[in-house]
Parts: sequence; structure tokens; C-alpha cells
Amino acid sequence: MINVEIISIGDELLIGQTINTNASWMGVQLAIQGIKVANVVTISDTWDAISHALKVSQERSQVVLITGGLGPTKDDITKQVLCDFFNTKLVLNQDVLEHVESFFIKRNRPMLEVNKMQAMIPEACEVLFNEQGTAPGMWFENSDTIFVSMPGVPYEMKYLFETHVIPRLTNRFPVKKLIQKTYLTQGIGESFLAERLIDWENELRAEGLDLAYLPSPGMVKLRVSSSSGNLNRVAFYGNQLNEMIPTHLYGEEEETLPEVVGKLLLKNGQTIGAVESCTGGNILASLTSVSGSSGYVLGGFVTYSNELKIKLSKVKSETLTNFGAVSEEVVLEMATGGKSELGVDWSISVSGVAGPLGGSEDKPVGTVWIAIDGPIRKISRKFLFGTDRQRTVQMTVLTALNMLRCEILGINIEKKHD
Repeated sequence: MINVEIISIGDELLIGQTINTNASWMGVQLAIQGIKVANVVTISDTWDAISHALKVSQERSQVVLITGGLGPTKDDITKQVLCDFFNTKLVLNQDVLEHVESFFIKRNRPMLEVNKMQAMIPEACEVLFNEQGTAPGMWFENSDTIFVSMPGVPYEMKYLFETHVIPRLTNRFPVKKLIQKTYLTQGIGESFLAERLIDWENELRAEGLDLAYLPSPGMVKLRVSSSSGNLNRVAFYGNQLNEMIPTHLYGEEEETLPEVVGKLLLKNGQTIGAVESCTGGNILASLTSVSGSSGYVLGGFVTYSNELKIKLSKVKSETLTNFGAVSEEVVLEMATGGKSELGVDWSISVSGVAGPLGGSEDKPVGTVWIAIDGPIRKISRKFLFGTDRQRTVQMTVLTALNMLRCEILGINIEKKHD
């Protein structure tokens, strides 16, 4: 088994100013190839920290993947530390210099003297050309350990990793590619989902497959993996999920609920609109984030005030007086009024207490009512999403879209696990 380590360089990573997405992305790509990451280290961009990390990694790893510190400014010292570690020196690489010059010419930007420093490369490395930027990747080999240094800019790192690093590693080391598929669920917590799928999980594990639960607010991803490369069995168990949890299973891999809903609406030649209170337009924003959404999204209303609920979505003033804005009666009238006023086939409405202020004993913070008025019927449901405002908004959007998906498909929405 190949032993891989990732070293992420940058003070901005340590203080949380920048999220270290590079390490997680590389971990996923390596796992797909059947290569597991043994260590991930995040360090300061100082000489001592980088030098120490290189020494430690050489003792325990066969492959060390390094990101960060390759920019043209004085705080980017990774190349200098690598020269010291490999007992080499920086030399001008003419091919890299020509690439850097052409990079600026194509963008009609002046090339500064500091930019030319990108072409100064450790003599002991093999250059990995970077078509996405000016800093090349660098491949070193020393004491049976491979070191690969790449820029910290994500799209540049990804280009180098996919174009140069993965092909070289898979050619060098005999690994069996991991087969995996990710199934996406909404509206059921991790523990409830695990309980529902206990027999299914036991069966797939008995066949040598692996299952991972990957929860996030409002959804849980199920990753089914086969280290033996058995795609047919992975697909077999994935297909069973369609029958077991149709209310919750909405897609695979990188699909999003807005995309899934949009495809259904386009397929049926139907349109959608929304009347939003506590979500502040986020339902429509998620729907319109999908290319081609103008083919089914007509528009909507953001009605935080009672006055706008009455004026735009035709909620009766007596309904608001008798039941309050966060109620089943009001959210149903919002959906019906929105459907009529917007002239859509489907209307989603939401009203709730997102918090952290505004809750009461009978309507605590996190209380949300969601309604849908469609071609055949209208439905409504109440949810308690907790006290975090952003989480409540996020979960409301996902839940509303999944309710819509189920209604379009004619799936009866379950009453459990709200």
C-alpha cells in the first residue's frame, strides 16, 4: 500500500481565513484511484515549519504532495526551502520563462521583474508545466520518497494534479482503482437513515463493500465503495435505495436538488414560482442557479411583512390576525395566491421564525411552515429546524425543494423524521 502525505502551506489556512479545500479534494481524487492518504499536515509558511515538515514526511511517506508558497512575492519561500532540503540551487528555466511571458502577453498585462522569478526553478526537480498559471509544479525524488510541489491556487493545483501527478503515480505504483458511487438523501437524519437501512447495509458489507454516511445540514450522502472494483454490485445496492427511501433519495454524485427539480419541471413542461418569508428569496436563488432555469422559473415574491403578504400573495388579513404569519393557514394562502398571481403550475411558500429573535412558546425559533400548491392538490407541513438562522434557511430551502420533487413524482411525503 502506497503511503501518501499532504502538506498544505499557508498562515491563511491555519487562522481559518482560507478553507483548505485542496487537501480534501486531493484526498477524494486519490481515493478514487485506490490510493489512501495517511497524513494531512497544515503548516505556517516559515522556513523552519516547511523544513521540519519535509524531514518528517520523508521518514514516513513514499509520496509527499505539497501545496502553497510558490507565488512571486517575498513571503512565498517554498522553492528556497526545497533547494536547501535537496541541496540544490535555483536556475533559470527558459521554457518556463517563455510560458510566463506568453501568459502575460495573452492577457495584455505588463510582466514585472518579480514575475520572472517564477521561472527560477530548483535544478534538482523535474518541471510540471502549468497551463493555468505562472508557477510550475515540481517533481523531486529523494531517498525513495517522491515530493511534488504545486501552487496553492485551487484551479492551478487541480490542473497539475489531474494532468501530471495522478498519471505518474498510477503508472509508478500498482494500485487497484476504487469503485464508488454517492447517493444523495434529504429530509432524514443520519441515525434515522442508518436504522432504516440496517439490513441493506449488513448485506452490502457482507459482500465486501463499504458504506460511509456523510451528513450535512438538511441532507446525508451515502457513499458505497468497492475496493475490488465491482461496479455492478455497487449499482445493484444503489438501485435498491430507490425502492427503500424514495421520499428521501433525490440524486447521485454531484447532482443538486435545484437541478433535479429543474429537470422534472422541464420534462413535464411545467413552471414554478415561490412566495418566501423566512428564506428571503433563497428558494428562487437556488432554482435560478441552474443554467436553463428561465425555461421553468417565472418569478416570485419576498413577503416579510404582513402588508406584502396581503398585497402580493393575497393572504386574507383575518387569516393573519387569527393565526399569525407563521401558520399553516397563512402559508397555504401564500402558496395559492402566489400560484394565481404568478401564473405558475407549482407554487412554493414558506413562513417561519429563523431566529435567533422572534420565537414564542407555541412558535419557537426554528419553526417553519412550508406549503406547495400544484396542478392537483396543495399540501403543507410544519418543521422545527433549530436555533441557527443560516442553518434554518438552508434546511428550509432543501426541504421545500424535496417536497416539490416528491409532489411532481407523485410520492407521498412521509410524516416521520421532521
